[in-house]
Amino acid sequence: MNFIKQLFSIESKPKRGLIALEWLVIAYTLFTLCVALFTYTKLQNPEAMIWGRVRVLAMIVALWVVYRLVPCRLTRFVRVAAQISLLAWWYPDTYEINRIFSNLDHVFCGWEQLMFGCQPSLTFASTFSWPVISELMSMGYASYYPMIALVVFFYFFCRYAEFERASFVILAAFFIYYVVFIFVPVAGPTFYYKAVGLSNITQGVFPALGDYFNTHTDCLPTPGYTNGFFYELVEDAKAAGERPTAAFPSSHVGIATVCMLLAAHTRQRKLVWLMLPFYVFLCMSTVYIQAHYAIDALAGFVSALAIYLILMAATKNIKN
Repeated sequence: MNFIKQLFSIESKPKRGLIALEWLVIAYTLFTLCVALFTYTKLQNPEAMIWGRVRVLAMIVALWVVYRLVPCRLTRFVRVAAQISLLAWWYPDTYEINRIFSNLDHVFCGWEQLMFGCQPSLTFASTFSWPVISELMSMGYASYYPMIALVVFFYFFCRYAEFERASFVILAAFFIYYVVFIFVPVAGPTFYYKAVGLSNITQGVFPALGDYFNTHTDCLPTPGYTNGFFYELVEDAKAAGERPTAAFPSSHVGIATVCMLLAAHTRQRKLVWLMLPFYVFLCMSTVYIQAHYAIDALAGFVSALAIYLILMAATKNIKN
């Protein structure tokens, strides 16, 4: 009951301006708007991208007005949750912009072959094709957004003083990866293997595709046990919004690692142990389901450590 009262209680000193997370969204909006205007003639739907950003800015203003009229924890939460919920909306824009550049999958496939002597994303699923392993991997991959939501809700309900800080770190990490995806056009194995043919991949031949993915978005079906519940969830997610983009570094591994570190920051062992198995399976699944090369997953982990440390140091003063 006390929490419900706190949820709707009017704050004695409501924040007058925008919160740090909203300024972050505005900065990313303006940055991508500049990129869209600079590449305007090469984009497929530049008007839609521009007007979409106008709507994002209008939403920020509208939610700020609602908060000023009813300044409480609930309206503050809505301001944060609305921006995090738009992450799936921002994702396709990385493809809309980076497909005007030459694809780099042949380079990353070559590095993969040089480092491991094979293509782990090709051999992993074929070596461990049992239904139980397949479902665990698909479960891990499907737990990506639930893990993010769990961390955000935990901070809101149990660590409210650092709620905005944790949300800022997650959103900033996403935007950092999105910026990389815009300028490093790597589609990932599921798209590249489909485009060049598995016979070329098994022979160690990795053709350059240029702007092939500008007009082609076909990918391989997810390997594994095709009748599994979690397998179908992954396939449905791919069909709904997957694009030949965002392979390097793996933001699934990166953001999941940031979430694990934020969970550890709370010093709540139950939360960490609850998330740990899903995190492990998620990291492995990115290679197993051929969404990423192994070097993508490794780069996602290493980059996440750096991003977390930098953002946590930079947000010490962010308090609710």
